[in-house]
Amino acid sequence: MKKIKHLKCSKCGAILTEEVMYHCPHCGTEGTLDIIYDMDLVNKELTREYLRNNKNPNVYRYLPILPLEGLSGAAPLQIGMTPIYKSARLEELLNIKNVYVKDEGRNPTASFKDRATAIGIAKAKELNKDIICAASTGNAASSLSGFAACMGIENYIFVPQSIPEGKLAQLLVFGSKVILVDGDYDTAFDFCLKAVEHYGWYNRSCAINPYLVEGKKTAAFEICEQLDFKVPDKVVMSVGDGCSIAGVWKGFREFYELGLIDKLPVMVSVQAEGSNPVNRTYRKNIREFDYVTPETIADSISVGIPRNGYKALNALAESNGIAVDVSDDEILNAMRVLARHTGVFGEPAGVTAFAGLMKLANEGAIGKDESVAFIVSGSGLKDVKSAQKAVKRPEKIKPDMDVLVKYLEENK
Repeated sequence: MKKIKHLKCSKCGAILTEEVMYHCPHCGTEGTLDIIYDMDLVNKELTREYLRNNKNPNVYRYLPILPLEGLSGAAPLQIGMTPIYKSARLEELLNIKNVYVKDEGRNPTASFKDRATAIGIAKAKELNKDIICAASTGNAASSLSGFAACMGIENYIFVPQSIPEGKLAQLLVFGSKVILVDGDYDTAFDFCLKAVEHYGWYNRSCAINPYLVEGKKTAAFEICEQLDFKVPDKVVMSVGDGCSIAGVWKGFREFYELGLIDKLPVMVSVQAEGSNPVNRTYRKNIREFDYVTPETIADSISVGIPRNGYKALNALAESNGIAVDVSDDEILNAMRVLARHTGVFGEPAGVTAFAGLMKLANEGAIGKDESVAFIVSGSGLKDVKSAQKAVKRPEKIKPDMDVLVKYLEENK
């Protein structure tokens, strides 16, 4: 493809051709790849005028800077252009002048992962791949499952035994062939890689397939458009494997290179205290990840080894980023606070970014005149059991007015 110059290893920086399907041959699976575009060529088409005149409310509106030949493999679903809310109530709570909430739960399968899958499915179609697979803690799995059903593609999905029942139910309803692995996400991921090598299936896993991250960067493009190209000072994101923060940073950087925005944001990586390999490594200022068994309620970001860790480290380093860890209690509190101040119901991993934002605001690490955007990466309906831990179940009462009056008095 003329608009793609080459692929670049996120670990060693090696320049590679598109003939390399997944990762750097020198670094192995740790060497995840970035797609580098010919910006002079892209700039001839992708302008503010092009965007103003483009009526397609979908991730495919950014085709000039997506790794697709055309839209023959585009899914007929509404992907992206999710709402962004300016929340006066959060601004008052946090004492920050401009706070924006990007609600990714509005995507087809209710998560941020649909952006990546939209590109992955289209690419699989272009490459004439008949079977596609992925390893996932849940959201990427349900995303692939729904899109594959829509497009009639056979798919196999490897999930850890801890997958929430709501996410597993989505996979089964969509008709995927589910491989429920006896082990955690890292075990499922490695098992999936072995299956790909054995069967030759197309690997949708965002942490290994360079084309998937290209879908995630579209969230940055949308934030720029939705805020009239006024880039927030800080963009706060929940982080697991590192794919999402790397993709969104890439989006901002590409719009900056194209002259569509005049500054870049500081990226903020928020991880759970019991699953923080990216933040731990970034704070140590090293380039090697040590494995620690992950323990967190936020299943979608529960990882021992971040499979796109080097891209995440690059995003933080290039943006002078901030790394903050939050406890599971802080995550559960964030679910309540966000829902009660904005009407946005996020799953644990989806609100981890907001938990980090609250922590930074309380510590005075964000100025009151700054603008901040954070992404809620998945709907709370994905993991109702966790939501139930964040609230108290009401008592059962008799349908008697005297009982009601007494009950309300006691529960003011």
